[in-house]
Amino acid sequence: MAYPPRVVRTLAHILGNEHQQASQALALARHDSDPAHNAAMSLADMHLRQVLAAMAGPAARPRDDQTAAVAALVEQRARVLVVQATGWGKSAVYWAASSALRAQGKGPTLIVSPLLALMRDQVSAAAQAGLRAATVNSTNLAEWDAVFDDIAGNRLDVLLVSPERLGNPGFARRLPDLLASTGLVVIDEAHCISDWGFDFRPDYQRLAKTLLAIGASTPVLATTATANSRVTLDIARQLGPQALTFRGSLARASLQLAVVPGLVSLERYAWVADALDAFAGSGIVYALTVAETERLAGFLRASGFEVAAYHGGLETEVRQGIEDALRRNALKAVVATSALGMGYDKPDLAFCIHVGSPASPVAYYQQVGRAGRALDQAVAVLLPAETDEQIWAYFATAGVPDPARVGKVLDALAQGPQNLLALENATAIRRGRLEGLLKILAVDEVVQREGSAWALTGRPWTHDAARWQALAQVREREAGLMRAFAAGQGCLMRFLQEALDDPEPSDCGRCSVCTSRLPGPGARPGEARVEAARVFARGQDVVIEPRKLWPAGGGRKGRIVACSEGRALAFADDPGWAEALRPLFAAADGPAPQPVLDGLVAVLGRWRRSWGARPVAVVPMPSALHPLLVQSMASHVAALGHLPLVDALRLAGPPPDVDLASGARVALLLKNLVLRPDAVLPAGPVLLLDARYRSGWTMTVAAALLREAGATAVLPLVLHQLP
Repeated sequence: MAYPPRVVRTLAHILGNEHQQASQALALARHDSDPAHNAAMSLADMHLRQVLAAMAGPAARPRDDQTAAVAALVEQRARVLVVQATGWGKSAVYWAASSALRAQGKGPTLIVSPLLALMRDQVSAAAQAGLRAATVNSTNLAEWDAVFDDIAGNRLDVLLVSPERLGNPGFARRLPDLLASTGLVVIDEAHCISDWGFDFRPDYQRLAKTLLAIGASTPVLATTATANSRVTLDIARQLGPQALTFRGSLARASLQLAVVPGLVSLERYAWVADALDAFAGSGIVYALTVAETERLAGFLRASGFEVAAYHGGLETEVRQGIEDALRRNALKAVVATSALGMGYDKPDLAFCIHVGSPASPVAYYQQVGRAGRALDQAVAVLLPAETDEQIWAYFATAGVPDPARVGKVLDALAQGPQNLLALENATAIRRGRLEGLLKILAVDEVVQREGSAWALTGRPWTHDAARWQALAQVREREAGLMRAFAAGQGCLMRFLQEALDDPEPSDCGRCSVCTSRLPGPGARPGEARVEAARVFARGQDVVIEPRKLWPAGGGRKGRIVACSEGRALAFADDPGWAEALRPLFAAADGPAPQPVLDGLVAVLGRWRRSWGARPVAVVPMPSALHPLLVQSMASHVAALGHLPLVDALRLAGPPPDVDLASGARVALLLKNLVLRPDAVLPAGPVLLLDARYRSGWTMTVAAALLREAGATAVLPLVLHQLP
């Protein structure tokens, strides 16, 4: 008997793995190829069963909503939204629909996927489903021509693209031909296209708008596991008035949720270490910032655990290696930002620990959804942090356009197309804020990319105050829900279900609220581990890298030779020093306490081994906010090192606004930070002390002035480096 080519490829894949599973799948294929059986089975259902057999084993049978969704896509060419829990089988819907449509002679499926890690998993999953898949993203530019040749030659079943591709002129030129040949469009993790989604991305919404303009004869599928009613309705609205929605319960029977409140930063580190000793299997430890992933991973490695830090700043090959190592259980844990989240597929992930709370229950649900997909029980523990709300507040406002800044951008572009550097200089808006504004304006079709430049489209921009105010209110409500969740105000699983507008919420009977029991170390870690965390954290050097080039528009040009490499006592919310430093910057100005001064001396003791020559003087930075704090630091270091304390600098005007672009910041600093006319510096290197360090331009300008006054080198030393 001859089998369809897709069945043959599926069986060939299975034969490479397990002969027993292959023989069972072969029996299923024979059964499904029997004319009498197929008379009562649609093409959509047949391909769904074949895909499930290949992906989950021959005993797998389709869920009702899977069958209905695939049939709607294949037979009705409908637009479909699937909102189902992680592990439900949403990917089987688009693999089965792709397989059936390709069997009908339709073009390849185009999948928009928001993360590189997710795309790599999807390419592998497509092969398991008997489909030939490839990806086009920022990391494989050299492969683009070959991929598009395969599409033109009908040798590819699935193409995965990242949302940022639409902003790439090379991809935008190919998009019309690609859409003309596409048989199915899939928008995966579709909550990203909604203003109300926890992970809204302007690039993603812009690409989705283009894809949703495709002809009515091309079916469209949107999938997500993390959408409440408002997000679901918004996605369905974008899909169109005839969109079909399949939504089920979002409860996860395998997850044992827990909250361990009241720990300070060092205790959270120690709790995680104790938990890795106690928990079987491997898992993910989530942190809110890149710096936290690196610090916590370093402590866990020093404690004897095989772990790795994972975040978007790592090279693609490094991230892929970490993902694969965790999948093989070669690592006990990966300490990750949300970059390791949506779609990462490790069915036997045994635990998920959050050091700090995500900004909403929806975001938290999405991340803990990685655990327990193929286990009877997995543990998900939240360790709330005292800095959570500061981080939530930053991200809640980071994406909201400020009308005054938008006005500056539009005025600058009214003079003609400009690249980012020119816009930064023209508007004095720092690069990160500027890029965010341009993405939002591009979604509103007010600006567009022209090569490496941005230009106006001619469409006017109106500040939709009601929209952004409503979004701010949603974010505040989400923060309130997360506070209540962290406080354990009721069954934790039911709480997540209600936050997601689950139609069937119920108490789980398993979480720490329902059982009054905490997993692993319990309410407090061991004191020995807390002390080990303190010793580790306070022994780490925070290196300050000097600025290399003067920014355009600042008044100086070329390479910077002013600053040498520097040191900071702490970076961001450093666990070793967070409790000691927080009151210094929250209260009225005053001298540094002795433990902080001792910490600075310890930093100097480690740093001195790399000095070419010993400093000959200590210079305090003039500070508008913390003059007593800076003076106490400088006086202590000078006295202990038997060095002269030289007040060489003074402020002639206010410090720059934190959102100023680099060029404008340097220009203002060169005007308002000056040498005292009576300052006399001894020849040689000097230590330049300040309380805080953010962009580095204040320190750089001060160092340049000191070098011009005779210092042979300037060594920055600060209490706190900010991200």
